[in-house]
Amino acid sequence: MSEDKTLPKDIDSDDSLPGRYEESNFEYQQPISPQETAPKSKSKSLAIGIIVFAIVSAGFFSYYFMNQNEIDSQIVQNTLNMSPEQILAEQYNVGKYGSDHAHAAMLVVLDGEQLNFGLPQFQLSSKYIHFEDHNPYLIHKHATGVPLDMLFVSIGLKVTQDCIFVEYDFSKSANEFCTEGKKTVQVYVNGERFLSDISQYEVQHNDRILITLDDKSISKHLKYLDSFKIFDVPKKPLVNSEKDIFI
Repeated sequence: MSEDKTLPKDIDSDDSLPGRYEESNFEYQQPISPQETAPKSKSKSLAIGIIVFAIVSAGFFSYYFMNQNEIDSQIVQNTLNMSPEQILAEQYNVGKYGSDHAHAAMLVVLDGEQLNFGLPQFQLSSKYIHFEDHNPYLIHKHATGVPLDMLFVSIGLKVTQDCIFVEYDFSKSANEFCTEGKKTVQVYVNGERFLSDISQYEVQHNDRILITLDDKSISKHLKYLDSFKIFDVPKKPLVNSEKDIFI
C-alpha cells in the first residue's frame, strides 16, 4: 500500500515562508524625501528665531523703561563732565592736538578801534586755537578741523550778519554792536569779501581776517591788517606734552 504523500496544509501559503509573516503584517509607508522635510525644518527654525528675538527685545526695552531715568541721568552727567571746548571738538570732529599748526592774523574793528585780544581774558583761552604772548592779533591753531567758532566761543565773541557780540570778562556784562539799516557786518579774508558764516571758517597759515562794522574804511583796515607780522611755523614742535600749548 502506497503512502499518501501530501504536502503540509499551509505549505502553499506565502505566510509560512521565512520572513513573509512579518512582511505581510508590516504597514507599507512611502519614504519621505529630504525636499519635503526641509521647508518644515526651515519654518520651525524661523519661528524659533522670531520668538527668541521677541523675548530678547522685550527684555531690553523692559530694562530701559524700568531704568530710563537712571540711564538718561547718566547721559546728561557724561555731557556735563565735558568742557565746552571738548563738546565743540567732538561736534566739529577736530583732529588730535598737534595734527596741524598754523598762524593767522585777525583784526576786529568796533567803533573805529581795534579790539585788543592781547588782554588777559583773551589769552590762551582754548587748547586748539588761541592768542598768546599778549599778542593782540596773532592766532595759533594746533589741530585739523578747528573752525573759528572754537576761538570765538573761548573768548566770548559772536559774529552774525548784522551784529558783533563781545563778552569781555566772561560775566554778565557784554557789549553788542549792530549795523543800521540795510548794512551788514563786513568780513574779509585775505583781501576778499567773505559772504559765508565766518565762525565756520578754518584758518590756514598766513590768513588775514578782517571783521568790522565800518564799511567806509575797509581799504584802510585791510592795509593795516597787511602790516601785521605773521611768524612762520616751526619745523619741529616745541611742545613736550598735550598739556603744553605754548609754541
